[in-house]
Amino acid sequence: MASSKYSTVKLEDGAIMAYEIRGSSHLGVQLPIVLIAGMSSRRCDWERLATSLADDRPVLIFDHRGMGDSTLSPTKDELINIESLARDLLVLLEHLQWKELAICGFSMGGVVAQQLLFLPYHGTNPTLLPFRVTHVLLAATLCSVLRDKRYGLRIDLATPARPRTEEEKKAVARPTLESLFDPQWVANPANKERFEALLNTQTSGRPMKVILQQGRALNRFDFTGLHDKLARDMQILVIHGEIDGVVPLFCGEEILRRIPWAKTVEIGTAPGQVPSHGFGHNWFEYFDIRVWRDAIRKFLGKAPAINARL
Repeated sequence: MASSKYSTVKLEDGAIMAYEIRGSSHLGVQLPIVLIAGMSSRRCDWERLATSLADDRPVLIFDHRGMGDSTLSPTKDELINIESLARDLLVLLEHLQWKELAICGFSMGGVVAQQLLFLPYHGTNPTLLPFRVTHVLLAATLCSVLRDKRYGLRIDLATPARPRTEEEKKAVARPTLESLFDPQWVANPANKERFEALLNTQTSGRPMKVILQQGRALNRFDFTGLHDKLARDMQILVIHGEIDGVVPLFCGEEILRRIPWAKTVEIGTAPGQVPSHGFGHNWFEYFDIRVWRDAIRKFLGKAPAINARL
């Protein structure tokens, strides 16, 4: 679980965003990385990866508005969309005053990451970014709306007649969590304890109203022509499992076509490589977490972020 100790920043409409900086002692020494969670996710879902990465660099994790410890606007019933989520993140990063950073966007978070990078080219409200993004990891994500109904999270939309018990909440959350993995991973007895630990985190802080708005947002974005505007010196790494049942592999392949200088994570046994591309949507739950730590370390390198604010 994520730490109960977190900081907050107030957004323009009065909503509150909760965030944590792991490895803050490395600010000004190593490039910070921002982990952007996906649909229905909370910052606690990053716990293993964030803790491992924070051994030698600052790691920012946060809850999207309305999720976890973040709130919705107290004054209006706002519409959550990809642009609003990106602008929420922009407010947080402006608050932190970091000048150089890396971004890792997972699933919906990868769409939010792309939208953040495209804000300077917005058609009606262009917004310059007061920081430089040097490295971008796009993990299990997409760059255009996915219309294939065979994919996506399995979510129970039934409205209960009474408040559910904790066990009933787990039963409802189980199919959603299972969809983040492949059937063999779920059926493997070696993964049972980890699955149950993850399931225990699924029953609170994830309002269905907000999740449904996130889902609608993923059907209403358009990045046509924008990837060509990205700086060619921006390092981009695509991580996508071949057995992803939520966002299929062809979505990652489309990103590689739109960003021809992007790279994919290497296969192999050396530090910085992964054993295979045979992983599901919840990519960082496959293999030893040190495998992903080393892959991200290799991608980011060890160059000091001399412009990062202490």
